[in-house]
Amino acid sequence: MLSSIGNYYERLVMECIHETLAQSGDTPDPDYTEDLACVALNNLPPRYIRHSVDLASHLGDDERRAMDQAVADAVNLAIATITRRRQAREV
Repeated sequence: MLSSIGNYYERLVMECIHETLAQSGDTPDPDYTEDLACVALNNLPPRYIRHSVDLASHLGDDERRAMDQAVADAVNLAIATITRRRQAREV
């Protein structure tokens, strides 16, 4: 794939993961963060772009809030999923 094409949600998900983990006081290892990102991104529709400024200039406030909420929900689901899987392995 061309290096100029990316999924807009990737940046939003990583920002949300870092903010969420910082608020909880966690300092997770990179593998955990990447696992969270994969699970969260698999629960979001892809939104491919060439330049993030292009999409940002076309988003309305309501659409941006909806995207932010979808990302937060996906990250919270990812945290719950990975936590549940880890606990199941420990049993």
